[in-house]
Amino acid sequence: MRTQVAIIGAGPAGLLLGQLLHSYGIDTIILERQTRDYVLARIRAGVLEQGTVGLLEQVGVADRLHRECLVHDGVELAFGGSRHRIDMKQATGGKTVTVYGQTEVTRDLMNARATAGLATVFEAADVSLHDFDGTSPRVRYTKDGASHEIACDFIAGCDGFHGVSRQSVKPAALEIFERTYPFGWLGVLSETPPVSPELIYVNHPRGFALCSMRSLTRSRYYVQCRLDDHVDNWPDGKFWDELKHRLDAKAADTIVTGPSIEKSIAPLRSFVAEPMRFGRLFLAGDAAHIVPPTGAKGLNLAASDVHYLSNALREFYVEKSPAGIDDYSRRALARVWKAERFSWWMTTMLHRFPDTDAFSARIQLAELNYLVASKAATEAMSENYVGLPY
Repeated sequence: MRTQVAIIGAGPAGLLLGQLLHSYGIDTIILERQTRDYVLARIRAGVLEQGTVGLLEQVGVADRLHRECLVHDGVELAFGGSRHRIDMKQATGGKTVTVYGQTEVTRDLMNARATAGLATVFEAADVSLHDFDGTSPRVRYTKDGASHEIACDFIAGCDGFHGVSRQSVKPAALEIFERTYPFGWLGVLSETPPVSPELIYVNHPRGFALCSMRSLTRSRYYVQCRLDDHVDNWPDGKFWDELKHRLDAKAADTIVTGPSIEKSIAPLRSFVAEPMRFGRLFLAGDAAHIVPPTGAKGLNLAASDVHYLSNALREFYVEKSPAGIDDYSRRALARVWKAERFSWWMTTMLHRFPDTDAFSARIQLAELNYLVASKAATEAMSENYVGLPY
């Protein structure tokens, strides 16, 4: 087989890249090691920047999003027993965020790719990348016991943190920057109405909490927990009691509880691999960087990577210029590091660390009080939360 761009990974990054390249007349094949149903069963966050929504509109997969999404003008910060609203729309001159589950984004992109008759190989085993340091890269894999090879011009590694793409790069060619956080997020999904029309971020002596949602009838709640904790230690009743302890009195009294339909513990990590280009192999999304979810940047960073990469490949094929691909890593990383900083800042401001003493707790409260009282601080947070420009 031959294609122009072989894309590794059928998550939102790989699928969005495939649709953008298709719109530019560039041929792709996507390889995914899991089944379609497995990919669609992944529960992920869904706070989308305007830039991400714009890319989905560009490739024609935003109709259902606009019918079903929730548009948020702001967020709430809860600390010291009370809540404070940040009006992001006002602070940014009209920008908002869109709540629409990552699973739904993935489903819409999968359906669009299938409708267009574009090639996607699910359950592609033993994927290996070859000769990407030259001009004739190849990708090998097995499917149903048979061996296959794809000859291509470029390889796009969109296969996540544990994928084969970054692992195919010689370690000496990578510089890794990493910080692991000494706690996790215990998340519960429930068929209950959200406690608030907008997200509530909670700083509390017992630990961080977040009240989020997927729709007007489905809520997603989180509480900070030990990194070595296990969901079996958290029956539904215990989770709801703990969440109420961390909320302000009004939210605790009005929250609607119910059986969990999904429960998991996620570790928090900041991670960046530099560079993001190795000859004719490009990394995008979680293959190159991870952010703690506090800043709602994971999917949005993947989208911005794909924006830069798709434009670079369009320039190469349509304008016969290598300038875009030569500059891809620098441009993508400049935005990545700003999002890493914002996510780290949100995480350190809102969580209880093992070494959080009385002084550190007062510093957090001072930071939060300054944030909600200062126009400049509110504008800075809002600008980052709704998404920095591409």
